[in-house]
Amino acid sequence: MTERKLIIAIDGPAGAGKSTVASHLARKFGYINLETGAMYRALGLRALETHVPLDDEQQLAELARRSNISLVPTENGNRVLLDGRDVSERIRASDVTAAASQVSVHPAVRAWMVARQREMGKMGGVVMEGRDIGTKVFPDADVKIFLDANENVRADRRVRQHSAQDDADRSKKIAEEMRHRDQRDTNRTTSPLVAAADAVILDSSHMTLEEVLEAVQRLVEQKLLYRSAARP
Repeated sequence: MTERKLIIAIDGPAGAGKSTVASHLARKFGYINLETGAMYRALGLRALETHVPLDDEQQLAELARRSNISLVPTENGNRVLLDGRDVSERIRASDVTAAASQVSVHPAVRAWMVARQREMGKMGGVVMEGRDIGTKVFPDADVKIFLDANENVRADRRVRQHSAQDDADRSKKIAEEMRHRDQRDTNRTTSPLVAAADAVILDSSHMTLEEVLEAVQRLVEQKLLYRSAARP
């Protein structure tokens, strides 16, 4: 019987570098990168387009059930399809980011999302990134990493993703938006943003990208070696 491949859970706040880390690990080990945040963004976009109130839990849950949200892996990351339409770029806009954070607080929405995410990752061979992967979606994940960084560092990184020039005002605005989002994610009653008890917490505030990637890759390699040594 073929041994199931690893399930790797990467959690953390916005701008911590989860997508970069997940993409690297997926390429390195030949796994699929399941970006759960993109699923909430797609639903947030659907709510904006259909004028469903972001505070109406039941309407949002029904909207989720009627929506077809899928992730298509490519060499350059996931393509996000919403009812067959490629929304990969659109869901990165600030209005969709804010909407995603608001729809994600509703228990009924999260229950639907968690069920979908478990189905997508149950066979292993996945790197799943989000905010409740190691605590709710896959509490028995083989590798759990909680990636964190100072909020100002995270804001600066996000600014550099969208602009070649440093912009102090924009950085300040993004830092404020992240602070509000962190508060919503941390204080929600269902699946709050928190590190799993058995997660490796990695603060990348003072680390280079190369150092972060080396650290997470080493964690996965150690797990694979442990598995190999434990085989009868």
